[in-house]
Amino acid sequence: MNLLISHLRNLYISRALTPTELVKQLDAEIGTEDSHHIWIRRLNLNELLLYTQQLEGKDPANFPLYGIPFAIKDNIDLAGIPTTAGCAEYAYTPTKSATVVQKLIDAGAIPIGKTNLDQFATGLVGTRSPYGACKNSINPEYISGGSSAGSAVSVALGMASFSLGTDTAGSGRVPAAFNNLVGHKPTCGLLSTLGVVPACRTLDCVSIFAKSSDDALLVLQSAQGFDADDAYSRQTPANVMSNLGNHFIFGVPKPEQLAFFGNSETPILFKQAIQKIEKIGGKAIEIDFSPFLETAQLLYEGPWVAERYAAIREFFDSKPEAIFPVTKQIIGNAEKFSAADTYTALYKLKALQRKAEAVWSNVDIIITPTAGTIYTIAEVEDNPIQTNTNLGYYTNFMNLLDLTAVAVPMGFQSNGLGFGVTICAPAFSDDALLNLANRL
Repeated sequence: MNLLISHLRNLYISRALTPTELVKQLDAEIGTEDSHHIWIRRLNLNELLLYTQQLEGKDPANFPLYGIPFAIKDNIDLAGIPTTAGCAEYAYTPTKSATVVQKLIDAGAIPIGKTNLDQFATGLVGTRSPYGACKNSINPEYISGGSSAGSAVSVALGMASFSLGTDTAGSGRVPAAFNNLVGHKPTCGLLSTLGVVPACRTLDCVSIFAKSSDDALLVLQSAQGFDADDAYSRQTPANVMSNLGNHFIFGVPKPEQLAFFGNSETPILFKQAIQKIEKIGGKAIEIDFSPFLETAQLLYEGPWVAERYAAIREFFDSKPEAIFPVTKQIIGNAEKFSAADTYTALYKLKALQRKAEAVWSNVDIIITPTAGTIYTIAEVEDNPIQTNTNLGYYTNFMNLLDLTAVAVPMGFQSNGLGFGVTICAPAFSDDALLNLANRL
């Protein structure tokens, strides 16, 4: 079934399709088998029909997402459905949906279910889940990318028009690259995180997966908005840039600062991506990427791992046996950091932010691979920490430096697996990046 938002909207407006007909067909097509380990809790048909009943008889033109099916990462609340964060023992059933979910439902979107994730959103691999390792949509021997694993795969396999993930270290971008999707990591605070289980609350943001940048932009516009009840919500400044124009300058890391981790094909695909961006009006210049790389190291090697512990401290201390082993190892590292270490790291981050600011005086955007390579599930299980670290090489700095980013598909390797690049820019450049992605 073609689930592009524009296609479904045309069917609804012409009365060739109703939301009830859509969910009945979609429910039958998804079926009960879940060989990719996508779902933690999929809504049954009766639950889906409760949402369609609220739409029937209403004018589709009044709802930007009328009858559009979407999936929700299971660390984001949907009223009446348990939120597990990838841990059954942690589960609770919210009475209210997360602000961002409610905004989408109010815009006409229909939630299909809650998706699998790296437990407590800790990981970029999609294998750290007691609900099973989420498999790549193209080749199930490979990882889906995480932590927003099931959210990405649900869209890639045609089970939802779009999905919500979260992105603290790259979880809205790596799964997009591995499943040939657009993945948007919004400006922190642009989408409310009220009703989202925190990973690092000061850095978390809700992310969007879609088949096209047009779809991602429409979802973003429907989901965003200041939330006075969310202490980390931000007002969008006036006169933000919405388009880069026909000529722009993009930064590319120096060759010695690029890393592809032994993959012989992705360097070629990255060069081709640069050429494609040049053809639409971009001028490439080399930049010193070191401030970004040094910032990336702070996220898991510094005291921000203690923020992950703070988010689930009571549960972690009382039920450590319920934590997935690798997740427990990572979050358990929090104990080695002192309050003084935190301030030392904050001072270092401030210095790196100043260095990174200098780069933006010369470029409009920066282009990197989204991930230098991809691994099989077996490779990740053999070396779970290092493989995950490699996948965060181009992603872990983003929220610490208050950037926004879009992961864009940019071709395939000879084994059929996808490759993508990430376009990033300073905060509140969201519309401009998605409009550029559309041109690619």
